[in-house]
Amino acid sequence: MRNAAIRSVAFAASRMTLKPFTIGLIVASVLLRGGAFAEDAGATQITANYGVYWAGLHFGDVRLDITLRSSDYEMKGNGRFSVLGGLIYEWRGDATSQGKLGKSGPKPSLYTLSYSGGDNHGDVRISFADGAVSDVLTSPKKRPNPKNIPVTKDQLRGVLDPMTGAFLRARPTLSDADLKVCDETIPAFDGKLRFDIVLVPKRQRRVENKIANGYSGLAAVCGVKFVPISGFRPGDRGINFMSSHADEIEVWLVALPSTALYLPYRISVPTAFGSGSAEMLSFQVNPHQP
Repeated sequence: MRNAAIRSVAFAASRMTLKPFTIGLIVASVLLRGGAFAEDAGATQITANYGVYWAGLHFGDVRLDITLRSSDYEMKGNGRFSVLGGLIYEWRGDATSQGKLGKSGPKPSLYTLSYSGGDNHGDVRISFADGAVSDVLTSPKKRPNPKNIPVTKDQLRGVLDPMTGAFLRARPTLSDADLKVCDETIPAFDGKLRFDIVLVPKRQRRVENKIANGYSGLAAVCGVKFVPISGFRPGDRGINFMSSHADEIEVWLVALPSTALYLPYRISVPTAFGSGSAEMLSFQVNPHQP
């Protein structure tokens, strides 16, 4: 009975925690600096590993792999979240995104997400064409809630999927930790919810590497505002919680050496079950791979 109660709380916590972290990643807005669009016969490969913490405890890990080749990009991410090493509760997810980069920004072509946790599992597939969402497939299929604010076709033009919005955002050349990276509004769609993320500059902070392959240097600290638009039921507790705690959400953006990328170093978000954070543990850059 006690384990069942813990699993119930863990599942609720994962839903309340993972949604903010999804938003947090989009908020993080990995930013492309000058030179990102240079023609190159090889590819640049970046790997970053994050630890996820909830209520002061290590809750899971996320690995992100990014490949940039000429004007094409491909991203793969996988995460695992658990309680007591998975003995009581475990959640796993894999996501991919691909598309093309241009001076006006990234143009995604396909996004996929597959997840499982407890008795819950599902898949999401979003296709894009001509700068807009062209198709959405979800499994298992659920009957639309008639109380939800409908997502319109116009609202799906110019949006980014969660991974592209999180990790590929075109910007002019900026110095390390330039607070201009925080002057951004990011339109996003996750297959159900249409929302904007508004970044505002706050301050600069210096971080020191804690392990080998860790990051040391300045970080631009951005405040975050979550703006729900459609695809949700008015009065939804999770949406209201995120909207009402905007002043407590922050993302720290850092410029990776030898790349044209800004990556999130730290994301801090409130949840209904305690404060949450994700922090970069290590990164590796392999430029110009054949």
